[in-house]
Amino acid sequence: MRKIPVFVSCPTHLNEEQKLKRSIIIKLLDDLQMEPRALGRGDYPKDYPLKEVYVIAKHCCGGVILGFEQLFVETGIKKRGTDEEQKIESLNTVLIPTPWNHLEAGILFGLKLPLLIFKEDGIAGGVFDVGITDVFVQKMPPIKPSKAKIEELKQVFLKWQGEVCRIYYD
Repeated sequence: MRKIPVFVSCPTHLNEEQKLKRSIIIKLLDDLQMEPRALGRGDYPKDYPLKEVYVIAKHCCGGVILGFEQLFVETGIKKRGTDEEQKIESLNTVLIPTPWNHLEAGILFGLKLPLLIFKEDGIAGGVFDVGITDVFVQKMPPIKPSKAKIEELKQVFLKWQGEVCRIYYD
């Protein structure tokens, strides 16, 4: 049986905990007969990277966005020089995902593909903000999910899979 291609937006470099969380999601995709596609993970650029993301995404029927921390900001100034300027201090650190999550989500959204979005605690902004898309932003699964958590995740994936299959079989 041929697997349904889905685009997975995820940083290439992950820490050990992030790798475990990613593997849970990839396993769920595999269980649903879906093939994860991504630039730099099996698909390598023939042209400039942003164009390649579009080319890969055009051949997919859905997208999964994995918002993992890639930049940890402990001190700094947010919105410097504006009325909303805020100091970033160790008590209110800022976690920033790869900007590719936002670019790839935008391409997938523009292609009208169903999205499934996950984020680590502390990740916010752009595609990870509530109400930005019609998609509910999911919390990243725990490293060792309980049976109940796995079942909950499966339900989220099954709803999304229905939309992905509709596109694949049309």
